[in-house]
Amino acid sequence: MNTTATTAAQNAVPVTKEMSFLDRWLAVWILAAMAVGLLLGRFVPGLDTALDSVKVGGISVPIAIGLLVMMYPVLAKVRYDEMHRVTGDRKLLALSLFLNWVIGPAFMFTLAWVFLPDLPEFRTGLIIVGLARCIAMVFIWNDLACGDREAAAVLVAINSVFQVVAFGALGWFYLQVLPSWLGLETTSAQFSVWAIVASVLVFLGIPLLAGFLTRVLGERAKGRQWYEETFLPRIGPWALYGLLFTIVLLFAMQGEAITSQPLDVARMAVPLLLYFVLMFIISLLASRAVGLNYAKSTSVAFTASGNNFELAIAVSIGAFGITSGQALAGVVGPLIEVPVLVGLVYVALWAGPKLFPNDPTVPARRTSGVRA
Repeated sequence: MNTTATTAAQNAVPVTKEMSFLDRWLAVWILAAMAVGLLLGRFVPGLDTALDSVKVGGISVPIAIGLLVMMYPVLAKVRYDEMHRVTGDRKLLALSLFLNWVIGPAFMFTLAWVFLPDLPEFRTGLIIVGLARCIAMVFIWNDLACGDREAAAVLVAINSVFQVVAFGALGWFYLQVLPSWLGLETTSAQFSVWAIVASVLVFLGIPLLAGFLTRVLGERAKGRQWYEETFLPRIGPWALYGLLFTIVLLFAMQGEAITSQPLDVARMAVPLLLYFVLMFIISLLASRAVGLNYAKSTSVAFTASGNNFELAIAVSIGAFGITSGQALAGVVGPLIEVPVLVGLVYVALWAGPKLFPNDPTVPARRTSGVRA
């Protein structure tokens, strides 16, 4: 080993040690936020109705505020002038589309029918969750696992376009056509195109535009060094504040429904847990198999395993009603997804050096200095 390599090895520190206090104990804060939300929803009369009534065009204003606060700092970190290296990576784009729009929905359909054959409302709700590809929280998980920010931004943008175009058609296929071919019970549902478009515009369009303008104007005024070393660290913690705020609101709005049906929630938790974990593992290994590095593989894995809970809930409520089993299934989605994907962040950091030896994008051990 040469002198430079020896020095680097001596100065290397585990990535978890580099995390801020808030990042390092994120799993604890998230579980606490979930507990607070559930308790508020259960024991504060009328809170869920009051929160749900604050809407504009069918979009929950409190949750929209939380998600926008969560996503803006992460999207402000993206180096938009480097997006071309992602858009030109055909293996990355093709694999992500295949995992998100072929494997993901088919896998959730299979799990829903295997585990919930006698509960048609919950089964339908889980299938809808599988169709709603993630366009929000994936940025948080990807950033914590040191995934490729530019890749995540491009993949989420592409998924958003496909969501608008393909959601209704896939819903019809998995709820009516495929069950009919297999001799199973079919479900009729009308999906609101506006709900899908509004979800994409609000939860991706606004923070993406804000992040892009902040990056361009900030670098133009002060330069990249000031922007990344001074400005970004100041706004960075707000992403996790927004995440925790959103979790409290989400579970406060549905706390009573979740706590009053624990057995139903437990039955839905099993296929959801299997879906998130196996989709992540399959996606990470598939990305490695086609030759992607750790950072891009992590981005593919999180975008493929996460889901757009806000869209799933909105579609389920619009098609079946706010008190329906389908809507409850949409709420149970993030109840399982949030802690599981936090755990998968640590899985990615642990597995990185083992699956991607000698890969410079692996963050497991690197010289001190927190990633901007």
